[in-house]
Amino acid sequence: MKLRAARRRKQTIFRRVVVGLIGLFFALPLLAMVEFTTRAPGGGRTLQTWTTLFNLAAIDANYPELKTGIQASAGLVLLTVAIMLVMLVPTMTWIRLRVPGMRRLVEFICLLPLTIPAIVLVVGLAPVYAWVAYFLGESSLWLAFAYVVLVLPYAYRALDAGLSAIDVKTLAEAARSLGAGWPTVMWRIILPNMRTAVLSASFLSVALVLGEFTIANLFSRENLQVAINQLGKRDDSLATAAALAALILAFIVLFAMSFVGAARGSHRPEEN
Repeated sequence: MKLRAARRRKQTIFRRVVVGLIGLFFALPLLAMVEFTTRAPGGGRTLQTWTTLFNLAAIDANYPELKTGIQASAGLVLLTVAIMLVMLVPTMTWIRLRVPGMRRLVEFICLLPLTIPAIVLVVGLAPVYAWVAYFLGESSLWLAFAYVVLVLPYAYRALDAGLSAIDVKTLAEAARSLGAGWPTVMWRIILPNMRTAVLSASFLSVALVLGEFTIANLFSRENLQVAINQLGKRDDSLATAAALAALILAFIVLFAMSFVGAARGSHRPEEN
């Protein structure tokens, strides 16, 4: 017993040391960013950079590219998540119900973007976006089509795990036998049972869209990361503060989404 207890203590200490080192690895760059953005020109500390960042009137007047980038990224997050869910959830559910033999092919297609570098995707998508710009305009929101391709591998894995955890066929057949149409089956039967998987796929999509730079920059479109890059050529301290604020905002958004999912998941109707 003493030997087992000593072994458990060593394992606990080892885990804490590893987690501490990993936390320190991620915390040091963030602390360096805080130190840089609060550094005063004549020495000492100042919050002038952060005051400017949260002064909406000053940002609108002096740094319009940052405002444009924030608005574009917010729209891209919503549009990318919506397209991804509308495209993948019904398709993957239908494949499991009707054509299970196609599952491997669809999985291969969804995982294929992992093997293709972003620069190659840009070259391949350039002719497509020439037509997109011709018919729909040159808005940055249409980058959502390219971003959906990027998030396919991660979203597919998350949704596939959620579908594998439930008996889709039995649930669908039971609902259909009671007279429910396919939209009702999807909205009121399938989605509530795979809420965690949908949230996980959304988390990954939000994180990717907020951090994407290469495709937007090569297509000469505006998003948050492109705006921060442009801002860095004018004011490196403000650009660093904006990058740190974007990281914190992404963390808050993801945490809030997970909290909402956990709260809904823990709610159960009371039994009579």
